[in-house]
Amino acid sequence: MNLKRLPAFVAVSLAFVFGSCNKKTNPSKPGIKSAQVPFSSLKPAATFLIGETADWVLVTNDSIWAAGTKPFSVVRIDPATNKFIARIPISGEACSGLTAGFGSLWVPVCGEPSSLVQIDLFTNKITATLPIGPAAPEGGIAASADSIWMVTSKTGMLARIDPTSGKVRQQVSIPAGSDNPIYSDGTIWVTGVDANILTAIDSASGNVLASIPVGSKPRFLASGDGAIWTLNQGDGTLSRVNIGTRKLEATVALGTPGLGGDIAYGSNSLWTTVFDLPLTQIDPRSNAVLHQWVGSGGDSLRVGFDSIWLTDYHKGLLLRIPIPETEKH
Repeated sequence: MNLKRLPAFVAVSLAFVFGSCNKKTNPSKPGIKSAQVPFSSLKPAATFLIGETADWVLVTNDSIWAAGTKPFSVVRIDPATNKFIARIPISGEACSGLTAGFGSLWVPVCGEPSSLVQIDLFTNKITATLPIGPAAPEGGIAASADSIWMVTSKTGMLARIDPTSGKVRQQVSIPAGSDNPIYSDGTIWVTGVDANILTAIDSASGNVLASIPVGSKPRFLASGDGAIWTLNQGDGTLSRVNIGTRKLEATVALGTPGLGGDIAYGSNSLWTTVFDLPLTQIDPRSNAVLHQWVGSGGDSLRVGFDSIWLTDYHKGLLLRIPIPETEKH
């Protein structure tokens, strides 16, 4: 989830808007001063070296998955023992999220050409490399009850992929500049970075149900507490959209504008990460920022096995932070 992975012409354009990921030029992240504590006060239960960089994280029923570079690979970790189970080499950078479904891990890969890699969850072997690539880095991928969903065109095309045949079974027109889908409660939700909207799509029919205005440049999103939450890179806010009414319910100031980052729901809290503010905890009942840990690190996270799994992109590390550690403050 880093600007450095973007093609040169895209990176230059985005750097003009946001600045680069360099600390000296990235937009100021004031955060929420009253909630801030040092990130160094959190003590990881385990630290894993993923590669030269470490990015996307996924929690499944029995494993933790993380993607990295040098080598280009996806690693599988046993949360019961904190041991590596497997490292699966892939042809390029896992650039647009991870999802699991239908007995497989699905990994969008950037390269020439871009592709979608399918890894068997039982053998840890690549079973298919599909000629279907993500629209761009910093996107995402989702699994519904019968399909895999991925944005494949920056002009606005969401592909619905048959997990058995590997063929695109439906293409759904969505606003240009959309990137990230998730699945929740029979609906595919897709953030529209360029249009500042959240699009809801019926996962059975593929029909567009609603387009909801949210904060500036929403990219990463999560489902929890009856809502879809978007992390907005343009203004450093969090938007809360009611799943039932499909209406914007709240806007939460985080003070974390800029590229990169991630969001996840777990242990009755919303958690976000960006560089230099690697972890923020939000109470979904009050929409209040509870704690914001300040320091180096951050970029991608998930919650599971009573822990937060948080990457330090630049150091190539994945940290396991027990939830009780966050309750000490």
